[in-house]
Amino acid sequence: MPGYEVTEPRLRSVLPFEAAPAEVRLLRRAAVKQLSRWGTPVAVEEAELLVTELATNVVKHVGEGASATLILEWRGERLRLEVHDKSPIGPSLKTADCDEECGRGLHLIASLSVDWGTVLTAVGKAVWCEIALSGKQQCQRIERAAAALENYRATTQEAAIRSQGRSIDLEESAIELIADLLHWTAARGHDPDDFLDRAQMHYQAESDAA
Repeated sequence: MPGYEVTEPRLRSVLPFEAAPAEVRLLRRAAVKQLSRWGTPVAVEEAELLVTELATNVVKHVGEGASATLILEWRGERLRLEVHDKSPIGPSLKTADCDEECGRGLHLIASLSVDWGTVLTAVGKAVWCEIALSGKQQCQRIERAAAALENYRATTQEAAIRSQGRSIDLEESAIELIADLLHWTAARGHDPDDFLDRAQMHYQAESDAA
């Protein structure tokens, strides 16, 4: 997206949808599922409401059945939500000549977000908003853990890592990763001690079988 520079790691999910009331409900569920998978420390109700308003604006102002895309992006202390559609006409806040419903969704988006806006794209426009995440240090730990899990899933089929080029600080890195994973599990409502016990049981069982 033009308008800001990416200077740190980020997690990104792209969710295409059709502008229709039934699709908006499915989109909201898919967004919540993705945020839960990441372990994002943000109010789910707030994110759900913003996704609903952004998608509903496409239904109302672009047209039912129009194709659109929701992009979720987690960078640092903020969660960014973008909805892309193929109309170049940007939305506007309620003015004196609007009816009661006009611009209401944008006012709600503006009130719930720390920042929001619109930008023209090659095929239309994008309406975006950002939610502040709570706890800077905890946020960074959970984000790193989620990224590690995503990478782990993607690399389980690759060959074993070669020994060349390994850092001499692998022991400290391993400790930091375990701490990150404990923050990630706690953010999802689990007991970190329980996860440690279960991990230890798995480790012991595998060691005994070796």
